[in-house]
Amino acid sequence: MAHPKETREKVRRLYVFEQQPLEMAAVMASVAIGTARRWKEADKQLGDDWDKVRAAHTIAGGGLEELSRSILTGFLVQYQATMEKINADEELPAMTKVEMLTSLADAFTKTTAASRKVLPETSQLATAIEVLDMLGKFVQQKYPKHLQAFVEMLQPFGAEIQKRFG
Repeated sequence: MAHPKETREKVRRLYVFEQQPLEMAAVMASVAIGTARRWKEADKQLGDDWDKVRAAHTIAGGGLEELSRSILTGFLVQYQATMEKINADEELPAMTKVEMLTSLADAFTKTTAASRKVLPETSQLATAIEVLDMLGKFVQQKYPKHLQAFVEMLQPFGAEIQKRFG
């Protein structure tokens, strides 16, 4: 059974932007999960990788930034607790303390560097998606009569953005 283009777009929107599992997106759009999987794979072959766009959207929306901050915060709590134990242990030989502090400093450097890599500021794709989201809201508020045309252009243009930055 052939589905209208709007149904395919609905599955993609639910999966990518509303973060629904693909199975749930298929149910919500009244299509078989196999059909949704085929659409997703076919679009990927054409350069529209739903998973990459979904991840970028998550980053742009702050989801990954919040996770990154949470991980960094957890690490810093452990870092502080370890520093206090090292400093409190008077029986620990000085050379062992130096080795432990060196290892801890290395872990700190690596953790903060990794944290910077996953923040949205470093992702061009996330930035591009955030700008498109802002433009969509602007069109909706200031030029609502043009919203339908904007929406029609958004998906194919989104694929172009992903090719460029994804």
